[in-house]
This record gives sequence, structure tokens and C-alpha cells, in this order.
Amino acid sequence: MVNILICGANGKMGAKVKENLKDFESAKAVCGVDLKEDFSDANFKIYSSFDDVKEKVDAVIDFSSPKSLPSIVKFCETKGVAAVLCSTGYSEKEKAEIKKLSEKTAVFRSANMSIGVNVLVSAVKAAAKNLYGFDVEIVEKHHNKKVDAPSGTAIMLASAVKDAHPDYKEVYGRSGIVGARDKNEIGIHSVRGGTIVGEHQVIFAGNNEVLTFSHEALSRDVFAVGAINAAVFIKDKAPGIYDMNDMLNGNA
Repeated sequence: MVNILICGANGKMGAKVKENLKDFESAKAVCGVDLKEDFSDANFKIYSSFDDVKEKVDAVIDFSSPKSLPSIVKFCETKGVAAVLCSTGYSEKEKAEIKKLSEKTAVFRSANMSIGVNVLVSAVKAAAKNLYGFDVEIVEKHHNKKVDAPSGTAIMLASAVKDAHPDYKEVYGRSGIVGARDKNEIGIHSVRGGTIVGEHQVIFAGNNEVLTFSHEALSRDVFAVGAINAAVFIKDKAPGIYDMNDMLNGNA
């Protein structure tokens, strides 16, 4: 049994993690941390600070925001607890802190916890190797409350293309007269509106043909389930950084 602490337990994704844990026999929420004062809908203790946590915790699942990272790092380092980091928008300094944490405990990090998206990333990487010379454009759509742009998933997809073609570079949106498109561009475009959970398209446009890869998340449940599976996967793993490829491929 994996004992999970939900960081941001009263947020939208925290609620989804709580809800989906009911379907898992291998994991349970033993406590949460959240600054909100509404603790009424949980069947476990929710604290306002990691310093108050008393329960035995195996893994922290965090969908809150990069602002929570210092507290998570301190708690996981001190307690020897694994971390599943699902937030996006980390700065380079914060990424360095995550790397340092991974030297002491297991850290699972992915910008998107959906299995389908991570299969998409692999497919895009394979396609890019065989479609050199095609123009690459990425379009991502999210709800109007999302604070970072482009999405972490769009960055993952661009990185998949760059793994095949290191000379390609990202261009974020276009406006006005910008001249002809550079052949090594990866155009990235962000749409924000309504309650869109998450949509991503990767367009490979060649001469007289277009190949499009797409993924649409219909519910936040896919991200919650992925995070819970990640917590189960990294329990008792050696220190290091793990991702969806490790989980999908069963890497130790």
C-alpha cells in the first residue's frame, strides 16, 4: 500500500486525485496539504503546512503550482519521501532544485500525466525522424484559468521534434509581417478559453501533404490516474528522476 499526501488537496486536481484513489487497492490518501480552509469533503486530515504532517507518507502528489516546490523539497528530503511533480511552469532555478532533490529520493516528473499524451510524444519523435523538411506547427488549447503558456505538454512535443532535429528552434506565435517561415521553425500557438481540459495538435506540413497528430483530454481524471500510478511506480525506487517512459516501459 502506498500512503499518499496530496499537495493542493482542495484544488481541482487534488479533488480528482482524491476521487480516483477510491478505485485503487494499492494506494490511499493519508493526508493532504492546502492553504484553503475548506477541509470538509476529505476523509483524511488536511494541513495548512507540511510542518504539521504527522502521518507516515510514501509519496507526495503535487498538482498545485511551482510555489509549493520549496515546501515539498524540504519535506521529501527530511522524511525520505518520493515526489510526483505534476505542475508545469518551473523556472530553471526550480528545475535545479528538483534535480538536487532527485539525488536524495525518487522524483517522478512529467508535464502531462496522461498515458495517451506520452505515447503521442513517442509517435511525434518517430515521425520527425522520417519527415525532415516538413514544417512543424504545434497548437495547444486549454481552459481560461491556465496561467502558463505554452503548455508544458507543448514544450514536451517540441522537445520530441528537437530530439530528431537539434537545429530546429521554437517560435511562439506570429503577428504582423514577420517574413517567410524559416524551414527550421517549430511554431507553437496557445489558445485559452472556456473549460477546455487540454487539446494538442502537432502538424507536419510537407509539399502537397499534411500529417497531423492530435490528443484531447476529455476529463482531468486521466491526469489524476496517471499521477496515482506514478506514485505506486516510484515507491521504494532508488533516488533519481523518473518519467512516464520509465513507467510505461517498466524501467527500474
